Amino acid sequence: MLTQSQKDLVKATVPVLREHGVALTSYFYNRMLTNNPNLKETFNLAHQRSGAQAQALAGAVLAYAENIEDPSVLAPVIELVAHKHVSLNIQAPDYNIVGENLLHSISEVLKVPMEDELIAAWAAAYGQLANVFIETEQKIYQEHQQTQGSWLGWRKFKIARKVQESSEITSFYLTPSDGGKLPPHQAGQYISVRMTVPELGHKQPRQYSLSDSPRPDHLRISVKREDAQGDKIGGWVSNTLHAMQENDEIEVTAPTGNFFLFDSHKTNVLISGGVGLTPMIAMLNHLVSLDMPKPVHFIHACRGSQVHAMKQHLNDLKTRQPNLSLWTAYEHPQDSDVLGQDYHYAGRLNLAELPTEQLPTDADYYLCGPIPFMQEQHKALVARGIKPEQIHSEAFGTGGVHFS
Repeated sequence: MLTQSQKDLVKATVPVLREHGVALTSYFYNRMLTNNPNLKETFNLAHQRSGAQAQALAGAVLAYAENIEDPSVLAPVIELVAHKHVSLNIQAPDYNIVGENLLHSISEVLKVPMEDELIAAWAAAYGQLANVFIETEQKIYQEHQQTQGSWLGWRKFKIARKVQESSEITSFYLTPSDGGKLPPHQAGQYISVRMTVPELGHKQPRQYSLSDSPRPDHLRISVKREDAQGDKIGGWVSNTLHAMQENDEIEVTAPTGNFFLFDSHKTNVLISGGVGLTPMIAMLNHLVSLDMPKPVHFIHACRGSQVHAMKQHLNDLKTRQPNLSLWTAYEHPQDSDVLGQDYHYAGRLNLAELPTEQLPTDADYYLCGPIPFMQEQHKALVARGIKPEQIHSEAFGTGGVHFS
């Protein structure tokens, strides 16, 4: 347990963390990955390259320092991150490596001796937080151990089939190389995949939503190819994966995550932007397998028809499912796109333009897409009278989404 004086010392660093937190965490990641190059196969280097990982960690460290008197308020974020850690097969000993490098980084960046009481306070604070994560993750690992067909760590899968869904999104059907069983999973959960990136010379992981309801013989992910644009380098994992062929092998961790369809017996509204439709398709397909007992409103926004993934699948479902309604916004519709048939709104998604029946007040709402997109839709839903506890969201990459 932290003493009150240690808590006070941690809280005293809050102004410094607000101003220099990203510089500190950037230094930390560089130090840790230099001293432990094997961790380059655990941490996604694209997030290091963009600075997103450093920013996310800086925000997390700041939030922990601000709430050191009552860290329990961070429980939802801890659960979300714990699932991501399990998906990357992070184990208890890894926390010792992180802790050592974090404390040395605080010492070196803030120019405070390792013997200083501030370092001792942060050591105690980090130890407390690490124990919370380890205990939370151990429960998730135990759930995997007790689930038939599930597994721990990385398992080899073959790419059984590739299907192009749009000009930039391809679906990959993955089957276990060992011919073994697959576990049931919740519609909306994700897996991590890992393969060698030739450009880097070592393996890289990336997390992708499962884009279908649970199947007994395969898992499906639908991956957007992140092309190079101007100064932006193309996505290492997505481009490597798109270049792979059927029967090639990759490594996969078991499905996990705490963003999934909670209640199939309620009206559900699924709102997505771009490739954020992948967990929504999984939820929708699951509801179809249950014969869609309640209305489902599928609201999607993308740049235009060429990048509108799974459009035909959605239209086919619409013809068979009277409880399904579709509403699509194209930011840049083409002349050949027909309003009311191919799309329903020209421009960025604006929920204020939707008819009232598309946004019922008694429904559950699910959001997935770029963080600014989800923040905008969350705000619009609350303005329409939807309670925040009815709204569930998912974002990939480096952490959770905050709408306050």
